[in-house]
Amino acid sequence: SRLPAAWASTLGWLALAWGAALLLTGGQWIDMVGQWLGVSAYQHILFVPPIIGWLVWNRHEVLAGMVPRAWWLGLPMVIGALFVWLFGALTSLDLIAQGGAVLILQTVTLALLGPRVGAVLAFPLFFAVFLVPFGEEIVGPLQMLTAEMAIGLTHLSGISAEIDGVFIDTPAGLFEVAEACAGVQFVVAMVTLGVLAAKVGMERWPRRIAFMALCVVVPIVANGLRAFGIVMLAACTGPAGPRGLEGPQ
Repeated sequence: SRLPAAWASTLGWLALAWGAALLLTGGQWIDMVGQWLGVSAYQHILFVPPIIGWLVWNRHEVLAGMVPRAWWLGLPMVIGALFVWLFGALTSLDLIAQGGAVLILQTVTLALLGPRVGAVLAFPLFFAVFLVPFGEEIVGPLQMLTAEMAIGLTHLSGISAEIDGVFIDTPAGLFEVAEACAGVQFVVAMVTLGVLAAKVGMERWPRRIAFMALCVVVPIVANGLRAFGIVMLAACTGPAGPRGLEGPQ
């Protein structure tokens, strides 16, 4: 069907605003795309743009019956997003700068389309936060947690072992819970897809909250079991030198 005139004009302005925003924050977007393509923990983000497109398309019939109107209260939000991006860029805080780059697109969209259309697009706009590669901040805590779970299960299995930070010393060898096996990929990917599944497949908030809790707990526990399994395998095959608890993250 023919695109309504009001939408054609507004989408043209939106495309111009997005183009200007992408030019302004191009360095952050280049860095983010590089991480999506080059870091295994973030390759699931490649699915986020088509998912956002699918979410918007599912609302196209409702949107066709609405008239987008620019919202002047959205302008302070855009200015705030610009300050977030500028602060992150000037202080070399990549996570903040990249988050600000995404936030600019979100707030510009809201400012040009208006609050009524923004309410219909609330979830697709929110889901755009998963374009930002995050997770490095929790690597250290996940390393320690994985090590604690592995040593606990090792003791329960009857194998003598000692732990020193992320190092586990057993008769079969010395193991290190390295950054690569902290489980960040499991957690970040599960949270991203869990948010989508909870929104699309569930209506009640208690179920959504319980499901999201599982999306956090299950990959952490699974990674701890994986680390313990490596220790057990080494115990069954005999002693060896120092090694890392490597494998799928």
